[in-house]
Amino acid sequence: MTKFVGRRLGLGLITLWLLSVLVFFGSQVLPGDVARRVLGPFASQSAVNALNKQLGTDKPVIEQYFQWIGHLFQGNLGTSIATRTSVSSIIWPAFGHSIKLAILAFVLVVPLGIVGGVFAALNEGKFLDRLISVGGLSATTVPEFVWAVVLILLFALLIPILPSTAQPPPGSGFLKQIEYLILPALCLVFVLFGYIARMARAGTIEALDADYTRTALIKGVPYTTVVRRHVLRNALLPTIAVVATQAGYLIGGLVAIELVFNYQGIGQTLYRAATQKDFPVLQSAVLIVGIVYLVATLLADLAYSMLNPRLRLESSS
Repeated sequence: MTKFVGRRLGLGLITLWLLSVLVFFGSQVLPGDVARRVLGPFASQSAVNALNKQLGTDKPVIEQYFQWIGHLFQGNLGTSIATRTSVSSIIWPAFGHSIKLAILAFVLVVPLGIVGGVFAALNEGKFLDRLISVGGLSATTVPEFVWAVVLILLFALLIPILPSTAQPPPGSGFLKQIEYLILPALCLVFVLFGYIARMARAGTIEALDADYTRTALIKGVPYTTVVRRHVLRNALLPTIAVVATQAGYLIGGLVAIELVFNYQGIGQTLYRAATQKDFPVLQSAVLIVGIVYLVATLLADLAYSMLNPRLRLESSS
């Protein structure tokens, strides 16, 4: 297990370094001049040049990259070009907001998706199977911002029982924050349920047709015991990978949801930084989302290897 984890961590660090290179150099190709963006179109060229020198954006790109990496290792994310405040004061509150929404969505959609997929597999070919499979996939094809508009119309305007915004008032308690996050979380449930349920269904059907399942049934083991002890354990294997890949999406890919519900998460921060050409904020936000992806993938690999020891042994050999 130590060798397996070490190899995964090494690959993760290499991936993270490549991501930092792509993020930094990718942000450099965005059109427009940073200082001109800050000072406006009527500023003199001398003032623009002076600000570029002050921000360090007039230096060679390679030098800027290594300076940025050096500051990251010191825990310094830099200063926002747009607001002239520390990037940390912008990134971490937004990241905390996204974490709250992601956790609530996960608590709702993961159990529902797994249970729905298992029930669909146990009733393969029947009405319940078709209802869950077709309904889940149909809901997945609808963009999240469409679900957001529909849910706002239903539960905030026609039946005003939930707020239309996801941003609770300052000082709100835990339950009050949950109330404001229910609608955006439900949007994510509709979007992600089909993916998770489909993988859980496929894994359950494959496990039901496996030799060890038939052997256990032939030996007289009760069907419910076989499903609980043997089928579900192996059915979760393909589902784990899908759940892990959704973690990064729930943290940094909810730009549309956050814009519709006016939620100050990391997705809206990314969008605002890109439109304002705020390089320090943009680079740090993308890197944090990448770290979330890597951590989620590593945890998925660990869970996968615990459920399937052969994968661990093959990877470490």
